Amino acid sequence: MFRFLYLVVVLALSSCVNHTHSDFVFNVLDYGAVGNGKSDDTQAIQNAINACSRNGGGKLVFPKGYTFISGPIELYSNIEYHFEAETRLLANPDESVYKISAFGENEGEGMMWIYGKDLKNISFTGFGTIDGNGVSFMGEELSDSYELKPVTDFDPRPHVLTLINSEKVVMRDINIRNSAYWTVHLVGCNDVVIDGISLLNNLKIRNGDGIDIDHSKNVRISNCFIESGDDCICLKNRREFEEYGVCEDIVVTNCIMTSRSCAVKIGSENVDSIRRVTFDNCIIRNSNRGIGIQNRDEGTVSDVLFSNMIVDCHFFSDVWWGKSEPIYITSYSRAKGNHKDAGWRFPKGASEGKCGNVSDIIFQNISCTSENGVFIGGETKDKIKRITLNNVNLKLRRITDYPGAVYDKRPCKDSPFISDKKFGFFIDEATDVNLINCDIIKDSSMSEYQFSNR
Repeated sequence: MFRFLYLVVVLALSSCVNHTHSDFVFNVLDYGAVGNGKSDDTQAIQNAINACSRNGGGKLVFPKGYTFISGPIELYSNIEYHFEAETRLLANPDESVYKISAFGENEGEGMMWIYGKDLKNISFTGFGTIDGNGVSFMGEELSDSYELKPVTDFDPRPHVLTLINSEKVVMRDINIRNSAYWTVHLVGCNDVVIDGISLLNNLKIRNGDGIDIDHSKNVRISNCFIESGDDCICLKNRREFEEYGVCEDIVVTNCIMTSRSCAVKIGSENVDSIRRVTFDNCIIRNSNRGIGIQNRDEGTVSDVLFSNMIVDCHFFSDVWWGKSEPIYITSYSRAKGNHKDAGWRFPKGASEGKCGNVSDIIFQNISCTSENGVFIGGETKDKIKRITLNNVNLKLRRITDYPGAVYDKRPCKDSPFISDKKFGFFIDEATDVNLINCDIIKDSSMSEYQFSNR
């Protein structure tokens, strides 16, 4: 008898010990959400999040078969945000509801939609969809893009997801669609896993970055499918968030990407250091530029490895930065300008900036097909150092009618383009560049191209 009671007590205690916040489920329908694709469910969703947070955390569920329209939503810690299959969270198309800047005092680079700051232990799971409703915020559709609506110092376009100073973040399996501006922005975050997501933006929407890793550390991205008008994956250190320090220890594997700008980019905003980065076993297809290191500020880039990648590029119009360079390594000082956020481009009190060094970059086992060659160039020879290209093979072929033999240096303070340089590997200004077991294959339309200018 006593042995039986002892067993009952032990099992009960064990059940209590194993009880976690995830056992508490909060369905947004229970807090007044309608999900009919017409009514605004912002307050109901926020009420559900608030209740889950007051509970100490749990699982917040968007159930299957509904479309929830929402304006800005603030996230809290210790919550799994779960989107069941065939459910959709859709951004409210009313520009007036987006009032919180994605960049603090700089209101010229869009507003926040789904956001949180100083969070811990949050995840986004399920096979449902987060839809930024991007085209609703655009102007006229053009042949190569959407026209941007005129703005001064305030841009109402919402970023899909902004996480600031957050730790232990997981995104797994979800679908993200149609951002009007940046899609996933990680600012000052630490210990992030993004795995198996499908992020498909409209390829005509400018500024539609996929994943921006900004002043963040220990980020792992794997098994993702990303299409975006702007950069698919971009590492940077924006001036607005300089208090969060370096961007380092980033690993990206097994991803497939398409971009009208640069599929994989480091820069151009970089006021600190970007270091210890690996991209491996990825495919870049149908892109304007493949792999780009685009240093335009005083920060540095070092210790980066790109390996086992396939890169397929071709020309697009000058609306998009890039000239079909499969690999692009540059450091030029940023141009002065009258852009809507030009006051944030240079150090406080300065009217012009300077560019930092790019060093110790390795490319190995890269297979490229493009209408243009690899470009490596800096403002002076000491800006680009110790670059190794090992077993980088380039197939040159023409598939569009855009003018060839031109390289794009934008944004820079001198001439934005270099023309009439017909090289598979064009090295403009750099020190200690090593080409090992590299080769080019040219079709008849590219017969004038030489292997290298070195």
